[in-house]
Amino acid sequence: MTGPDLTQMPRLDAALLRDGIRQGNIPTLLCVLYQMTGEERWLQPPYTPGRARGLDDNDDGGLPEDIQQEIRDAAEKAIFDWIDGAPLAIPHPSNATLARMLSVSMNEPVPDSYGEVIASDLGLAAHSKTPETPWPSGLRVLVVGAGVSGICVGANLKRLGVDFEIIEKNEEFGGTWWENRYPGAGVDTPNHIYSFSFAPNDWSRYFALQGELLSYFRSVADRVGLREKTRFSTRVEEARWDGDSRKWVLRLRDAQGTLSTERCDILMSAVGVLNTPQVPDIPGADTFPGIRTHTAQWPEDLDVTGKHVALVGNGASGMQVAPAIADKVASLTIFARSKQWAAPFTQFQKKVPDAVRHLLMGVPLYQQWYRIRQFWTFNDRIHESLQKDPSWPEPDKALNATNDRHRRIFTKYVKSELGDRQDLLPHVLPEFPPYGKRILLDNGWYRTITRPNVELVPDRLSRIDGRRLTAANGESYEADVLIYATGFKAAEMQSSYDIVGSNGQRLADVWETDNPRAYIGSTVPGFPNFFTILGPNVGLGHGGSMIKAIELQTSYILSVITRMAEKGMSTVEVRPEVYEDYNRRIDEAHDRMVWTHQGTENWYRNRLGRVVAISPWRNDQFWLLTRDADPQDYVFES
Repeated sequence: MTGPDLTQMPRLDAALLRDGIRQGNIPTLLCVLYQMTGEERWLQPPYTPGRARGLDDNDDGGLPEDIQQEIRDAAEKAIFDWIDGAPLAIPHPSNATLARMLSVSMNEPVPDSYGEVIASDLGLAAHSKTPETPWPSGLRVLVVGAGVSGICVGANLKRLGVDFEIIEKNEEFGGTWWENRYPGAGVDTPNHIYSFSFAPNDWSRYFALQGELLSYFRSVADRVGLREKTRFSTRVEEARWDGDSRKWVLRLRDAQGTLSTERCDILMSAVGVLNTPQVPDIPGADTFPGIRTHTAQWPEDLDVTGKHVALVGNGASGMQVAPAIADKVASLTIFARSKQWAAPFTQFQKKVPDAVRHLLMGVPLYQQWYRIRQFWTFNDRIHESLQKDPSWPEPDKALNATNDRHRRIFTKYVKSELGDRQDLLPHVLPEFPPYGKRILLDNGWYRTITRPNVELVPDRLSRIDGRRLTAANGESYEADVLIYATGFKAAEMQSSYDIVGSNGQRLADVWETDNPRAYIGSTVPGFPNFFTILGPNVGLGHGGSMIKAIELQTSYILSVITRMAEKGMSTVEVRPEVYEDYNRRIDEAHDRMVWTHQGTENWYRNRLGRVVAISPWRNDQFWLLTRDADPQDYVFES
């Protein structure tokens, strides 16, 4: 079950397309060539690409110029033959062949299990195994949230012809990308995979910034007709299950403060994880006379030019905003109490050449294989290296041999970026293994902290007295603008409104505020007909596209409701023992991984140290988990 097909084929420009093939990605072209021609030689030496370095696209495949030229010449002929009507020589490769193609393209082992995942990504097989039984007429669905998850759910409900409405607290679509407008805000996942499978986009950059991302999500919502199905500037204050009517009753408040009530049969909560800003409670904060803001609440008219700015935090948002403003401010003081690992980011701000954009949009098979390679690079390539090796001799530094190699590579990179400011190395080089926190991509952060107008304070901000900011080490600084780049209350999921289940219990109490659990991140016992999208243990800690996970989870949730419809029932609820067993397996898997490693702290964990925000599964494992709802896992009632 996926959203509607919004593929747009541009009018092909032959000269531009030829230029795109000349600049295109060699490993991707080899996969296209093999399918278009059926010639086995394209998967064998001397055409076999070398292995990519780090996260690089490996555009030239590490091959000699003459071999590259031969590949591009053959690809040009094959693509133009296809445009002229020639069929693909291998339109439906076997799953084993697809896994081998990706393995050759990446020059590294790819599990055979990936074959059916690739087939799904190529549109050769459906992800969902659940027959699309029509839902009962009159069934009403309410979706809370019009961000990425809400748009994905809405697109699918619209395709199914279901009666639904989306309730959104903001005045526009976009969620995270509508709220986070700070300078430098952008995605740390390649946007060719940070996009819906049913809505390819002509991206201008490899890693899009906030404005382009917001424009994309708004355009998808409009193209599938979600605007007329969405109630904006309206907050859900409470959702309560009514056992007598077997419906959810929602109390809403609009922008004018007017209260209203809505009822529905199915409630889907798509409020996201990075939704509620985490603002530190610093003594004296109210005495600060200048502008004080969280990055997720950046005022549109805030101009930091010539200002003395203090930045609290050096996580993902801090690492983005600091380089974006450093050359504008009079001074920048960064309070960085923790350290982060960051990988080289060669494609930062890099634009996609016009000819390559034409190739991506004009030849769907090329874009599909380009996406498949990126999914592997940014998703599961490193999964094995995140497992603890109990015999590793230096567990304070690394998990295993591969993780230790990553540590050495990243350390060398950091040293090179700091140049003659090696005095900063002890303040930025982590003591925990790489990936103990989500790995960040360096967009100029290390060079920024070496600037003469930037000072890195390796301690927390402990007190504010007017414009004077005092660190825990006793040093004081002054600022005109105070920016909190302190992240979100990721462990306090679904905390933006009260959810009361069948036994009168609040979900926040069941989850002990910051200890959320759900079956496949979607359902909780005691809360019939209630589903969370991007719920507990669904996010990706080892990299990759959240949108892929959202699409897979949406498919699963729809299959649960379809199973209910098959049985002619009106309610569905996960069995407690199924829920408990699944979360036991989640915890056991996390106990073997880097995020629970000694000395590691991250926003994935709650106050008890339990990992609640992210998944321990490889993407192909989650793909299999979400293929079909097993009716034996649920209790259905009429």
